[in-house]
Amino acid sequence: MAARRTVTTCLRLLRSSARVLFSSSKPAVHKPTKWTNILYTGITSLTVGAGLCAVPFRQVENLSHDSLIRRAASVVTDSSSTFLSQATLALIDGITEYSKAVHTLIALQRRYLDSIGNLTPAEEDTIWQVIIGQRAKVNDKQDECNRFESTWVSAVKLCEMAAEVAYTSGAEQASITVKTNIQVAQAQVEEAQKLSNDANKKMAEAKVMEVERMAQYAASLQGGNDEEEVPEAYLRED
Repeated sequence: MAARRTVTTCLRLLRSSARVLFSSSKPAVHKPTKWTNILYTGITSLTVGAGLCAVPFRQVENLSHDSLIRRAASVVTDSSSTFLSQATLALIDGITEYSKAVHTLIALQRRYLDSIGNLTPAEEDTIWQVIIGQRAKVNDKQDECNRFESTWVSAVKLCEMAAEVAYTSGAEQASITVKTNIQVAQAQVEEAQKLSNDANKKMAEAKVMEVERMAQYAASLQGGNDEEEVPEAYLRED
């Protein structure tokens, strides 16, 4: 509005000046002079300038309640998908670390069984300290997996709720996207769980082999009237 008032004022002044310059007692046609060219140029410039300064206001979108709800539902699906993605990554890493810890424990126990009867007391004590420490690590990794799995299950349920809300609110695409994310996460976790299942299976097999090997060793000690006993720490369950 200020720009328009300024342009209007300038035009009035220019018209007044033009009347003064062009008015004469003789009704003759004046030839264009330097001043008339300047006036016409000035008026044209002001007119063009006024057009350039007239920036139209951007029309604000009138959002309905339904539109706002759909947008909010989309935000919820995005956030829940991010939560699910992070929980899935944590669970997969936890399963992987647990599987590694189990395989390491199995390797240590087999090494001990292969060397049983040929170790000095100091060597045997050293190995057992390592085995006990690895057992504790396996338990810690298992607890961590259980915690991550609980969080992951909650994330899946949250995404399922978000998908349902998005669908009922009209945000079909957001609902489809989060459902796809759930399927991908479930497939990834199922693939990772094969590692832990395999590790648990090998742990059970190793346990059977250990019991048989220790029974054979105890029988050989009794046959030889050897008073050496099977280490108590080995006989303790994980």
